[in-house]
Amino acid sequence: MDHAAAAYHTDLMTITRFVLNEQSKHPEARGDFTILLSHIVLGCKFVCSAVSKAGLAKLIGLAGGTNVQGEEQKKLDVLSNEVFIKALVSSGRTSILVSEEDEDAFFVEPSKRGRYCVCFDPLDGSSNIDCGVSIGTIFGIYMLKNDSEGSLNSVLQAGKNMVAAGYCMYGSSCTLVLSTGTGVNGFTLDPSLGEFILTHPNIKVPTKGKIYSINEGNARHWDEPTKKYVERCKFPEDGSSPKSLRYIGSMVADVHRTLLYGGIFMYPADKKSPNGKLRTLYEVFPMSFIMEQAGGQAFTGTERALDIIPTKIHQRSPIFLGSFDDIEEIKSLYAANEASKAT
Repeated sequence: MDHAAAAYHTDLMTITRFVLNEQSKHPEARGDFTILLSHIVLGCKFVCSAVSKAGLAKLIGLAGGTNVQGEEQKKLDVLSNEVFIKALVSSGRTSILVSEEDEDAFFVEPSKRGRYCVCFDPLDGSSNIDCGVSIGTIFGIYMLKNDSEGSLNSVLQAGKNMVAAGYCMYGSSCTLVLSTGTGVNGFTLDPSLGEFILTHPNIKVPTKGKIYSINEGNARHWDEPTKKYVERCKFPEDGSSPKSLRYIGSMVADVHRTLLYGGIFMYPADKKSPNGKLRTLYEVFPMSFIMEQAGGQAFTGTERALDIIPTKIHQRSPIFLGSFDDIEEIKSLYAANEASKAT
């Protein structure tokens, strides 16, 4: 093998080229989605750069205080939110934006409106910035209902109606995982080129995994099916090896590991959070969409996660997502629990 040549691939599949190739398969496409995605990618690059400097900026007094000109510096999550709002609006392809950082939905002014609605968490896991844990941006994209001018009904719809979903993880490398409804692909940012390069084509989650991921600190609040499942993970009834517990506390990082290695990620409803903790529109839906596209499943404890029809933009939901067989097991435990209540 010519290692020198391998080190400098000349036929690079960038995310822009990838999306344009996909677009060419749909002769009716106008390129709107490609333009929208390029603005999301730009936002991810900006946030990646800001995250990598966050610790240093804090050391030299550039975060959360004032700079030498006396200008107030913004916290990273607020800055990330502004970057994505401006990037999405300037694309001219969006109509409604729902952000984790903003209490109300943002309606784009009529002259700049397009056909898409974007729900996003600009910096998920931002409380982990100071300790260097991987954090990320999560987004889900809907098409406007019936070519209307846009009302909240266009975002308050089932997750299965999304046209695309993705997340960008800022960690040891900057990785963007995207699904447009025809599988899942992962791209890694090459800092020397400033481009996302296809590094994980056609990601498939293993059918069964050896890892479970849950906040065990909430164990005393769990319902019976969750308790039984975690007990089985630790003490398998068939005498097989127990599953390993891995919990980072940053949804993007935990789900990314589950996607690549298999297993199950859980944030169930419990006595403390009876409706679950994670937000439906911009955490549960995009991650569930990606997991299903990769051959896994996503379940709330009562139904398929993507079948939920939210009534509020910041609604919360329980979630179990991951390998197909692992989700089947938790579903059977919930079904048995319901059957025992009925008798």
